[in-house]
Amino acid sequence: MGLIGEIMDFIKNLPIMTTLFQAIDLGMLVTHLLMASKVLICVTGISLPVVIVLSGSMEPGFKRGDILLLHMTKDPIRAGEIVLFEVDGENIPITHRVIRVHERQANGEVDILTKGDKNFGDDRSLYPYGQLWLQRHHIIGRAVGLLPYFGWWRIIIIEKPIVQYISFGVFGLLYMIER
Repeated sequence: MGLIGEIMDFIKNLPIMTTLFQAIDLGMLVTHLLMASKVLICVTGISLPVVIVLSGSMEPGFKRGDILLLHMTKDPIRAGEIVLFEVDGENIPITHRVIRVHERQANGEVDILTKGDKNFGDDRSLYPYGQLWLQRHHIIGRAVGLLPYFGWWRIIIIEKPIVQYISFGVFGLLYMIER
């Protein structure tokens, strides 16, 4: 009959209460993960408290697959800090180093210029046409911690979606068989 047939027979023979309890357990797990993410958002003060480095533009400091822990404070942004920012019209956050900060004396506003450590030039080519600086509202968070290589699982899932489907299938099957 094959492995798939045996799995389907196993699932059909599970008592209703066991299946119900497994579904509730899975719902509780998802709920706990969502609550943990909301707690991180409250503690760090930003909507993206954790990001995965997807490119090599910050090497050798941060490598592709590293996880950055972020936080945001009202302290002034300084040259040398690693920040996560979004530019107007784009919904892709970028993590780069601040290389220049210019404070306008007249109104106290700050202009910020960023650059990837491995890149040859600054990030002005990433900013919208005609924009030469970032402002404070573009900055989402500051890097305060690093988990090296822990984000590779996400990169693999992005680049090879079949891995995601296989993983979900295997974990779901193991979850059901364990009970």
